[in-house]
Amino acid sequence: MIPRPGDVVIVDGKASVQFADTRGLLFRVISVSDRSTYEGWTWLQGYSINSAGVAIERREIFVRHDGLRHYQARPVRPSVGSGK
Repeated sequence: MIPRPGDVVIVDGKASVQFADTRGLLFRVISVSDRSTYEGWTWLQGYSINSAGVAIERREIFVRHDGLRHYQARPVRPSVGSGK
């Protein structure tokens, strides 16, 4: 997948070995570079974000297109009996 600005993607060891193990992150894309690079790889600029969607750090990362996955936030449901 080639992400577009605004997409939130999961970056882990499938995207690049530098994000393997516990170094994976959620990443909000702000731009996709048009620099010539290896086939199937790209430079992305954006923000690593926490599970609440809050930007933590601006970064530029080099990743494989095929290793990226869209992040789908789970909807928050009110708990039963929280009618206070």
